Amino acid sequence: GVLQILTGLRYPDRMSQRDNMSEKKIATPSVTRNLMQTHTIRAKKSLGQNFIIEPQVIDNIVTAAGCDKQDLVLEIGPGLGSLTQALSNTAGQVIALEIDQSLIPALKQSLAACANVQLLHADAMTADLSRILAEAYQASPNLRPDFMAVANLPYYITTPLLLRFLQQPDLPWRRLVFMVQKELAERMQAAPGSKDYGALSLAVQYRAQARLAFSVPPSVFLPRPKVASAVIVLERLAAPSVQPVDEDLFFAVIRAGFNQRRKTLPNSLSSVLQLPKEQVNAALAAAGVAPERRAETLTMAEFARLADEIKNISG
Repeated sequence: GVLQILTGLRYPDRMSQRDNMSEKKIATPSVTRNLMQTHTIRAKKSLGQNFIIEPQVIDNIVTAAGCDKQDLVLEIGPGLGSLTQALSNTAGQVIALEIDQSLIPALKQSLAACANVQLLHADAMTADLSRILAEAYQASPNLRPDFMAVANLPYYITTPLLLRFLQQPDLPWRRLVFMVQKELAERMQAAPGSKDYGALSLAVQYRAQARLAFSVPPSVFLPRPKVASAVIVLERLAAPSVQPVDEDLFFAVIRAGFNQRRKTLPNSLSSVLQLPKEQVNAALAAAGVAPERRAETLTMAEFARLADEIKNISG
């Protein structure tokens, strides 16, 4: 009888343990450490790996994303699957791109019960995102045609990856929800005249409305990063916030202006764009921008007018 009670208790317990792996929140110190030990995983500094070990942070990211069962979510760098797991509960379909082959077995284990997650071993910087998305939509035509990207991003790829989304107009995203370095989040939503305002602020705000959702201390990560993080939400605008005649020139003028922040606009623009200073001065006058102003004081509309006048004058 005793043996029967014991086996009766123990056997279902072992079964439920396996079933519960999927229900257990991965974003806890114990489950994360357990996964890392089982699969002999060490966080790679070279890939900027910091795993979230606080379920509340995961819940807050998912809330900020605001996705539902009609949504396709692209996740970049799922790590051990803590955010993926939470997204799979709310989204219709999740495509998770992981560059680190050594994490794939752990992810397969931790996400075994998430039937709506497609795990791909791929580099988000070079993967053919258009093709990956097209295939997902072909398989699930009832999903909304504009996807979301949600990620706890490795800091070293944040800016290039963000620019990939912003500069590839054919990628039909409607919202980007990224955990990034706090300083970077502040730059994305900075206004003219502030110390954080720069070329990145303009690149982001040209196509999206940026909102810092919440800050995250280093203590919620394993291992702990040396800097504070924040979750930034970028809502895509229906059309770019200004309509320059030549978009490439518009961004070249912005980069030139911020390239040498110490210099006044006539100096920085003429040296970077290799234009005679009198042409730059004429363009500034035509755009109604005083020559002694510095780039960080110009609004997006002023940069657009200036770029249009430079195109006019230099032909």
